[in-house]
Amino acid sequence: MSGRMREVELATNLARVEERIARACDAAGRKRTEVTLVVVTKTYPAEDVRLLAGLGVRHVAENRDQEAAAKAAACADLPLNWHFVGQLQTNKVRSVVAYADCVHSVDRPKLVSALSSAVVSAGRAPLKCLIQVALEKESGHGGDRGGVAPEGVRELADAVTAAEGLRLAGLMTVAPLTGAYAGSPGLAFARLMEISRSLRGVHPAANMVSAGMSADLEEAIAAGATHVRVGSAVLGVRPALG
Repeated sequence: MSGRMREVELATNLARVEERIARACDAAGRKRTEVTLVVVTKTYPAEDVRLLAGLGVRHVAENRDQEAAAKAAACADLPLNWHFVGQLQTNKVRSVVAYADCVHSVDRPKLVSALSSAVVSAGRAPLKCLIQVALEKESGHGGDRGGVAPEGVRELADAVTAAEGLRLAGLMTVAPLTGAYAGSPGLAFARLMEISRSLRGVHPAANMVSAGMSADLEEAIAAGATHVRVGSAVLGVRPALG
């Protein structure tokens, strides 16, 4: 596909997503400016990121450091905010800290310590951190995805706040595939907002709520999400791997 055709495709998809966000904000009685669109560009090339930036996108997300680091370097001249949304291993932290404005997947004390050390070593501006909440782990239930159980949020939030070079920005979740909230993203996001309200009682500045993706952004906005992470609805359905 030519660059021009791809640009038209992305512009069309972006307009559709923008319309969905605007309609959801309207239905929820919220201002459109209360919700930030973060476009998840994983598996798509830096050329697409460049086209999106030309279309006005300012927030992009990646979930693998190797891919993210290369893209961020290739697009260093663009006015973009890079969000890291995937599970983060401590051995990748130094690399992520070099380009990320915000990490959405903070879920354990060891990661907090590693991020803090890397930010201090790099001498960069404070890194915004979101605690990833795994709603399927509520009350001791299982779940092998990343994230901390709701009952562990406060302790981890205190650790982020105390860590040099980090700024506690809020919470993130992914609609659970198992447990009480499976198949009910609206209820899951409402529960996340309850946890957020409780957290803000102690840490008032932690007011960012990252929830909702291509399939459930309306439910997230209705619940009160401040950031929605949209990939396939903007860039297209990714080809199956393998």
